Amino acid sequence: MDNPDLCGIDVSAKELVVRVRREGLTEAERTFANTASGHEQLRRYVTRNRTAIRVCLESTGLYGLDIAILLQADTRIEVMMANPRAVKDFSRALMHRSKTDPMDALVLVEYAARMPYHPWQPPRQGVLQLTALARRIHALTEQATMEKNRLHAVSGTHTTLAVITRDLRRSITSIEAAIVKLTHAAHKLIASDELLRLRFELLQSVPGIGKVSALQLLGELSMVPADCDVRQWVAYAGLDPRQHQSGSSVQKKVGISKVGNRHIRRALFLPALSACTHNPHIKAFYARLQNDGKCKMVALIAAMRKMLHAIYGMFKHKLPFQGEKLFAASPTKPA
Repeated sequence: MDNPDLCGIDVSAKELVVRVRREGLTEAERTFANTASGHEQLRRYVTRNRTAIRVCLESTGLYGLDIAILLQADTRIEVMMANPRAVKDFSRALMHRSKTDPMDALVLVEYAARMPYHPWQPPRQGVLQLTALARRIHALTEQATMEKNRLHAVSGTHTTLAVITRDLRRSITSIEAAIVKLTHAAHKLIASDELLRLRFELLQSVPGIGKVSALQLLGELSMVPADCDVRQWVAYAGLDPRQHQSGSSVQKKVGISKVGNRHIRRALFLPALSACTHNPHIKAFYARLQNDGKCKMVALIAAMRKMLHAIYGMFKHKLPFQGEKLFAASPTKPA
């Protein structure tokens, strides 16, 4: 679209604050309920001139998903999802000192006007469902761990009331039953989708990735746009290098950007840790980095990135893991 109108939408649980710029003039903010009827009213409002319009939202979660899908289906509307961290830095660059919902919507209008446009494509329904299931399973797993830690703590003293111990055990049993139920639903969903089923099997061909980790990784990696290359995969996961250098005196250590999907990094951590011990190819790569003077955490993060490269190739070519293509196995041990 050439010179489209611009729209920024600040999303919250109950309402959508909208700012629209038509033919260079920015209109006053409008607020719509974050409901199906409110979404339809918003769509009619932004397209009332029957001209092309570019809508920008932040990719902050599920609250904006339904409105983004509705708007993307309208051929007059271009939808772009902006990284929240990029929007925050952009707002700072504009020297905005206040933060309100109308101001945030206006920042998104400016972001749409000045930044490169990258069209957003909604994930398939099955992928969205799998991602929701995987994240809920992880949240419940963390909750079960906390309850077990509490049970262990209160069991260490005779002053604890028996009713507290029974309640904690009941809570743990309930959470574990929910995890089993949700895991069964996730596996059923994967079995019903040919692409998800194939990728689930490919992930489990990687030494260090079991069914639990494969489910978590599949739920997140399936959300990556299909046209992304391997560098974009790494950036999407926030595992791309981040340099900090200024002149000749300021040169900080290179780290990872973390500007990406933290769930992918979380799901890769334990498989990479296991692979560095049991996968001869990843183990050799990990050992070489340590011999080169890298600390254990830096080498582990590099192994995570290496595994992500391997998974990208497996998904692209629909082939199981081949460690020799990733890194030659070597008996070298860390210094």
